[in-house]
Amino acid sequence: MDLTWATLIVALFVYVLYELLNIKKRKRFPPGPKGLPILGHLHLLGKNPHQDLQKLANKHGPIMYMRLGLVPTIVASSADAAEKVLKTYDHIFASRPHHEASQYMAYGQKNLIFAKYGPYWRNMRKLCTVHLLSSHKINSFQSMRKQQVQLLIDSLKREAHDHVAVDLSAKITSLNANLTCLMVFGKKYMDADLDKRGFKAVVQDVVHLAATPNLGDFFPFLGVIDLQGLTRKLKDLSKVFDEFLEKIIDDHVQSHDDKQTKDFVDTMMEIMQSGEAEFQFDCRNIKAILLDMLMAAIDTSATSVEWILTELLRHPHVMKKLQKELEELVGIEKMVEESDLENLKYLDMVVKEGLRLHSIVPIMHHEAMEDCVVDGFHIQKGSRIMINCYAVQRDPNVWPEPEKFFPERFVGSNVDTRGRDFQLLPFGSGRRSCPGMQLGITIVSLVVAQLVHCFDWEIPNGMQPLDLDIDEQFGLVTCKEKPLMAIPTYRLKE
Repeated sequence: MDLTWATLIVALFVYVLYELLNIKKRKRFPPGPKGLPILGHLHLLGKNPHQDLQKLANKHGPIMYMRLGLVPTIVASSADAAEKVLKTYDHIFASRPHHEASQYMAYGQKNLIFAKYGPYWRNMRKLCTVHLLSSHKINSFQSMRKQQVQLLIDSLKREAHDHVAVDLSAKITSLNANLTCLMVFGKKYMDADLDKRGFKAVVQDVVHLAATPNLGDFFPFLGVIDLQGLTRKLKDLSKVFDEFLEKIIDDHVQSHDDKQTKDFVDTMMEIMQSGEAEFQFDCRNIKAILLDMLMAAIDTSATSVEWILTELLRHPHVMKKLQKELEELVGIEKMVEESDLENLKYLDMVVKEGLRLHSIVPIMHHEAMEDCVVDGFHIQKGSRIMINCYAVQRDPNVWPEPEKFFPERFVGSNVDTRGRDFQLLPFGSGRRSCPGMQLGITIVSLVVAQLVHCFDWEIPNGMQPLDLDIDEQFGLVTCKEKPLMAIPTYRLKE
């Protein structure tokens, strides 16, 4: 009890001092809601912060000021505001804020996603882009992707004979885990190799904990106290992953196989041993990047496919139109090849619309590296900058009927998913855009095309299409709250 009172007194003292030091600047901040002493606006964020922030922005404007604990925060909620952050002032906002979860999970924020902007991050991104995520590297795994997708189709084909509902969420996640492990580690791993809970459960634990508002991120002196118990959970998870990744690196060190296609671990080990990196590069750096690859590849692509299939089941006429395109351009006698994807224009529209309507990463976090003025508003150094992609991609001023799943809105449109158009930001934009966007789009498009082309799908229990739930579970990656269940019927001619 004494410790709690002492903590509150210290927090109150720091808050009063903070307010006194910033009283002159407050008038120049963007508009925003009224906050509380100490907490600021943390109490306004509930189960789905991206939706709460969207509602607040509707009242206070597309550039909004909030204070999360002691951290001044700017929320961008329109395409124009996002462009200011990610293009016009990208050189100022390219860093990431302090992130307690990455301190424990990513060896002191040494990963690519959450590393602070600077020489280390620039060199690490260059290494990843050139050696791990280049077109040549991605193409080298094409036959592996084909083989793994074929295994999924064969599995569903067998289950289709029983005409019972299958857990598509689990199937897609399993496929992505296998694809990721083969690309990153060189072989598949069983769930038990990581932890008795399995890959999906442990990865979702990390994604959920990493997105949970952590008092240590907003009150730095509270991080060590761990009032929420998050640090203990993060340390436990980091130990699980560290032991798993350490074993993988040891296996690669001991293995002297002359592989035709080198996996990501082989490539990273070669870089470390060659001294090519322009910074200190050891096993901790490798493990931090491998963790990034594991988290990003498994969860984001799988969740994107899951949401797109959910909307196709909710809109059977769109499903039929996509199947017709696939029949005409691929043929009903064979599966889709990656080489077919560039010709499938309606598939491209379906994928874009799915990524627009369901922001897989709903909020992007940046940090101001210096004081600046944006649209006449003062933004101080150290401010957290939040781009609410969920709000941007559902802005009625840009997207007519934004809540509607309507792929035809992209007919004749040049809007792209690669970060040039700020009304659609599935992979971010600017310096911190996702370096794996080409791989992500390829996997999502291929899996969606294959599942739609090879099977007809029926919602179980006689449910009406629009009754299929679209409830969200917020995290670094926002997935469906309930698994997607559907009954497959094989439709290709043997």
